[in-house]
Amino acid sequence: MSAPAPHTFAILGTGSYAPSRVVTNDELSKIVETSDEWIHTRTGIRERRLAGPDDTTTSMAVASARAAIADAGLVAADIDLLIVATLTPDQPMPATACLVQTELGVPASAACFDLNAACTGFVYALDTAWALLASGRHRHALIIGSEKLSAVTNWSDRTTCVLFGDGAGAVVLGPAPADSPASGLIAAKLGAIPGTADLLQIPGGPSPLETEGRHCITMKGREVFKLAVRAMDEVARDLLSAEGYTAEDVALVVPHQANLRIIHAISEYLKLPQDRFFVNVDRYGNTSAASIPLALDEARRAGRLRRGDLVLLVAFGAGLTYGGALVRW
Repeated sequence: MSAPAPHTFAILGTGSYAPSRVVTNDELSKIVETSDEWIHTRTGIRERRLAGPDDTTTSMAVASARAAIADAGLVAADIDLLIVATLTPDQPMPATACLVQTELGVPASAACFDLNAACTGFVYALDTAWALLASGRHRHALIIGSEKLSAVTNWSDRTTCVLFGDGAGAVVLGPAPADSPASGLIAAKLGAIPGTADLLQIPGGPSPLETEGRHCITMKGREVFKLAVRAMDEVARDLLSAEGYTAEDVALVVPHQANLRIIHAISEYLKLPQDRFFVNVDRYGNTSAASIPLALDEARRAGRLRRGDLVLLVAFGAGLTYGGALVRW
């Protein structure tokens, strides 16, 4: 049997989870030298969600996955491919995907693995799942981005601790519905910029004995900002051009939620009004691989995604990785 064409696979359901604990900029100003004005002016962030005692990368992934599977009108037994994008697994092995599989009741016949492309992780995972579905060996893929960045944040470094939050988002990818055959993934493009690994990293290993902050995120902010804007702009233009679209054809851009200034810069470069961009960085901060799927779920529930819309996903992350995807909703 020949494999179905890639464009016949669509996002069938979305789900997300955010911890209940809300930490405002004013609260952060009590532990580091900063202020709401300083943070908001430079990042657009007002607050972020931080994991509570019972929140783990796995538990947040499971919660978002359950919502996505239900939204797709499926059950866990329908899933035969499970990918978790994360840079903050609860343990080095086994893969978080295997822990999620057990919690959900996904069958033993399903392929389960983790993927780490940092903040670009969800786009990498989406493209990977798309390719595996197109091979004809899988039918329904569960793709999750889940991060507990509070576990790798240096809370004495005001340049980084104000940026990050915890959360999870998930989508189910499968055959496009019969009543909407034109929906689905149209194209994706992934990449990584050589020689930039030291700009955004966790320099230490997984050992709990790591000291002096080597288990925490470090970042050269100005350099990352410039490369992020350039990479996201270029991948967006390349995708649109290759598929015969212009920026004007895009109904909604769902970018990685790292910094509002980056999103505004992309808006200017693409010459698209800011109301074409879905933004929730003000309420969640940067949740890395969870960023885009969490935003997708919010956008769908808010009525920002309508059948037939051309949607652009675009991201960058440590590596420096970058990626984009065009989706017909």
